[in-house]
Amino acid sequence: MGKMEQIMLLLISVLLLSTALPVSLCAQKPVAAPRKEDIPYIKCQVCEKLASQLYQQVQSKQAQISPKKISEYQIIEIAENVCNLKKEEADWILKIDIVEQGDKLELVEQEAEGICNTECKTIEKTCQEVMGYSDTDVAEYIYTSKPDIESLANYLCKDLTKACKTKPPPLPKDRTPGEPFVLKPTKEAEMEKMLRSMEGIPGAPSMKMYSREELMNKNFGEDADDDDEDDDEDQFPSNLGKALRNKDNKKGDWKQTIVKGMKDAGETLKRHATKVSFRVQKWWKGFKAARSKAAGKVEL
Repeated sequence: MGKMEQIMLLLISVLLLSTALPVSLCAQKPVAAPRKEDIPYIKCQVCEKLASQLYQQVQSKQAQISPKKISEYQIIEIAENVCNLKKEEADWILKIDIVEQGDKLELVEQEAEGICNTECKTIEKTCQEVMGYSDTDVAEYIYTSKPDIESLANYLCKDLTKACKTKPPPLPKDRTPGEPFVLKPTKEAEMEKMLRSMEGIPGAPSMKMYSREELMNKNFGEDADDDDEDDDEDQFPSNLGKALRNKDNKKGDWKQTIVKGMKDAGETLKRHATKVSFRVQKWWKGFKAARSKAAGKVEL
């Protein structure tokens, strides 16, 4: 099979797999809105932390792929994701608390992730405003100049974005205080990471997150009625929902149930992909045979 044929086969397999699994396991939880009026008071601080994160994550990626050299594309990918809370690169935002100190707002880094409320969304929004369309520019600078943290912060926050060109204004005395920083339960944080890691699986592009209570109360397609051949693929969300509601789970560790459900789902997707690939290969062979036969008749 030629290279073009392999690419075509892969594209068809992915297309068939993504249309065969339309069910999303999770739904998006409502989130708080950012306080846009707070952005001018924290913009410079957010930019400096953004520069630090870019530097650290690039260094971490380089260590991860060593001895290969990190590519400019990989740095651009980090820069594109570092202000997006749906991506792992933005997890740093979840550890920051906005604290009112006199007529200023200070960003105080915590030891663990907190529940994402208004302050979390405000930092994300500020980060996105700072980065704007500069992700490729800053990525190119990092790739070509290999700056230290201080040089990167000066370039990003003073030269490129002007986020730290002027001092923030004094905080209004009548500002409504933000919510307190609340640590996120460890199990919830781990589950969110597991769910997020499944977002790239074909057939589950819109996967979001349920709370623990939502997962335990959901009916995921229990009434679906399909062929026996595809029963495992169609029913795995329902089976996961049933397992979560099982009485025995209340006595055990619900995290283990989630992990098992994720593994079972992964195996089901893998089996389904193999089946689809086999069917496509069979179709392709038949198509080639028919084409060869037709060509032979034309020559005659």
